[in-house]
Amino acid sequence: MEQRAPIAVALDSPDLEQVRGWVAAVRPHVTTVKVGLELFLAHGREALLAVNPAAEPPLEVFLDLKLHDIPNTAAGAAAALSDIAPAYLTVHAAGGPAMIEAAVRAAPKTRITAVTVLTSLGQDELAAVGLSGPPREAAVRLAALAVNAGARAIVCSPQEVAAIRAAVPRSVHLITPGVRPAGSERGDQRRTATPEQALADGADLLVVGRPITAAADPGAAAAAIAAELGEGVHD
Repeated sequence: MEQRAPIAVALDSPDLEQVRGWVAAVRPHVTTVKVGLELFLAHGREALLAVNPAAEPPLEVFLDLKLHDIPNTAAGAAAALSDIAPAYLTVHAAGGPAMIEAAVRAAPKTRITAVTVLTSLGQDELAAVGLSGPPREAAVRLAALAVNAGARAIVCSPQEVAAIRAAVPRSVHLITPGVRPAGSERGDQRRTATPEQALADGADLLVVGRPITAAADPGAAAAAIAAELGEGVHD
């Protein structure tokens, strides 16, 4: 069996048949699929059945709901997913340590994953919402806060991953969206890097969406990125 790349393919579509096709195409080449708000709000748990994570080869599910609420509500939401037990469940680090701790207690089988600074935001947007300093400094601060509160994974842009890798224990998984193969369009992502650079800087899992799902052959696109990663790929 070929090695699979540490990639989470973003299944950003409300169309379950399209999602099933993407999953079948990329399953041999990647370790993870990401179910986000669009798909989950359209179909709920049925979206996770469409992913069929236990099929061969198995896929981990990265459930990207970005919970951000009072601790009791965040805990209730995380607990409601306990029977699904996704590999990763996102919360916003800006929700604060009490909220993160509550989610961690409510979902002990899941890596509560703290989102630091959205990759669509630049320094001007951060200043407008009250986050001081360059994106890198803000992301490192939020990552440290989240890990101290019990988060076992962090979402950060490729441009902050090296600084966060140096600031948190190696056991904490770093997940990087905004990954674009050389020559790909950036879309609405501001702070991007190539897959090879993100892994070299310390990322554990790369989120890739449109460069795979918008390709004429998503399976071939996933295989090509996996091949380009070469020695950086781990099964």
